[in-house]
Amino acid sequence: MKQLNVGILGLGTVGGGTYTVLKRNAEEMARRTGVNIKVTHVADKNIERANALTQGEVNVTDDAFALVENPEVDVVVELIGGYGVAKDLVLKAIANKKHVVTANKALIALHGNEIFSAAQKMGVMVAYEAAVAGGIPIIKALREGLGANRIEWIAGIINGTTNFILTEMREKGLAYQDVIGEAQRLGYAEADPTFDVEGIDAAHKLVIMSAIAFGMPLKFDEVYTEGITQLAQADIQYAKELGYIVKLLGITKLTDKGVELRVHPTLIPEKRLVANVDGAMNAVVVQGDAVGPTLYYGAGAGAEPTASAVIADLIDVARLKDATITQRAPALGYQADQVQDLTVLPIAEINSAYYLRMYATDKPGVIASVTKILADRGISIDAVIQKEQPSDTTETDMVVLTNKTVEKNMNAAITEIEALAAVTGNVIKLRMETLG
Repeated sequence: MKQLNVGILGLGTVGGGTYTVLKRNAEEMARRTGVNIKVTHVADKNIERANALTQGEVNVTDDAFALVENPEVDVVVELIGGYGVAKDLVLKAIANKKHVVTANKALIALHGNEIFSAAQKMGVMVAYEAAVAGGIPIIKALREGLGANRIEWIAGIINGTTNFILTEMREKGLAYQDVIGEAQRLGYAEADPTFDVEGIDAAHKLVIMSAIAFGMPLKFDEVYTEGITQLAQADIQYAKELGYIVKLLGITKLTDKGVELRVHPTLIPEKRLVANVDGAMNAVVVQGDAVGPTLYYGAGAGAEPTASAVIADLIDVARLKDATITQRAPALGYQADQVQDLTVLPIAEINSAYYLRMYATDKPGVIASVTKILADRGISIDAVIQKEQPSDTTETDMVVLTNKTVEKNMNAAITEIEALAAVTGNVIKLRMETLG
């Protein structure tokens, strides 16, 4: 039986899980591929940890560049993260005509165009299933399983940390600051959670899915990103009362004017399956013109769930490493010369429904003034709710749900509403998606 020699860069959580699952399921992998997929080399700064895990069964080094240049290694699995040295290592592996598997969403989102071009020239594969949604096979679904479809839109809960936080805020009535500490204690959030809670991690993943869905270059610098740190408990509870659940969504849509590419808190009808994905789980909804909506659900992180996706890529390499470029699925699902530089719409040009909350004086004419401003902008109203005012004040929350409009029209209307004498402070604006 042929053998595929694997070199792993980084034997941390995901690298350790990949090594463990590969060793445990080696016979199963051989039955599926007719190839013995074997880790023969590992590079990790922590030599002691690497030796303890591999028990002397592989060659261990702290020199990652020596591994990628080693002629005995057929495929390099990059699991060190980041996009500095990781980029250099991946490009060096490609230059040495080695196939690459990576779980590094930041690397692909920021430098994927360059990496895929280099791989195309050298005739090698770069596989990255684990870079998006952990163990959920969403890359393969978009690139191959839904290949007969014109993808219309994608909406995903693609960051487990923020989903855990929002679930706790909704179910326990806690504020963001009260939940983030618990998320860190349980290991769902990093000591510095910025990448997660500000939507950057989700944006990395969204730009990858968008490129595959629409056959466009990766455009991370054009993703609109808004996190959850400013999300108020009141808005989560008001949304719940109105039949909606707030999730941090990554949304991309193909429109006549261009591509929407955005990450932000979003109200979703509670009847949607994706609205009921709680805790640290991930889910992605894909709308195809032929198949309609499809939902992909599962663990978005963790040692063995992510290892599952890494090893799925290794199986593809084992099966296709000797195939010609035309026999393999293209890196972004489209032939390289068919990738189109589509326009990404600025957030002001996207089309959405909106949730608005304002703190207003409880007196006749306020609602009429607000509805007139919206009507003058061509914005129709779906519902208006005025909350019961506290006994010690004459002001109260007023919540307005609108139908779809262009965001710049909504922003102009909000500026006028905030200028009303009866409205105190800023209007809170959240976007709404039916996902129907």
